[in-house]
Amino acid sequence: MRISRKMEEAINRQVNAELYSAYLYLGMSACCTEMNLKGIANWLYVQAQEEMTHAMKFYRFILERGGHARLPAIEGVRDDWKTPLEMFDAAFNHEQRVTLMINNLVDIAVAERDHATASMLNWFVDEQVEEEANSSEIAVKLKLIGESKEGLFMLDKDLAVRVFVDSTQPAGGAQP
Repeated sequence: MRISRKMEEAINRQVNAELYSAYLYLGMSACCTEMNLKGIANWLYVQAQEEMTHAMKFYRFILERGGHARLPAIEGVRDDWKTPLEMFDAAFNHEQRVTLMINNLVDIAVAERDHATASMLNWFVDEQVEEEANSSEIAVKLKLIGESKEGLFMLDKDLAVRVFVDSTQPAGGAQP
């Protein structure tokens, strides 16, 4: 069954929002690199990669359901972050907005009795719980650290070990 026009338009907006998220995290990563906080920069860079996979999951879904993918311009992001705490507070607020967008998609799918889209969206509902928790946890740690350079150094070191894993793909399979 072909995706409805309303659902297609809403998911196309979500593709754009996910690409904006990737831009946001990439911009934050660049600022942290400039601050010589390469571990935090790494964490944010991996987050940007994850957001790209989210966009592609939505993009492929539109096409698989016979829809038309539209790719309007992506809004620019700020590049004048002063501290990692400022970044992670903004990241948490951003993820809360994304959660509202995902919930809106679920509401449309339920109203339209679009079970295929509702099923796909369940993955994103669960993912947003993790996204909010991760950004909130790091913001809380940064607040606890305060002005401690030693604490910031330790957190930077901890965040350096994050690696990208495409959680949108089934084990052993890759999408074209």
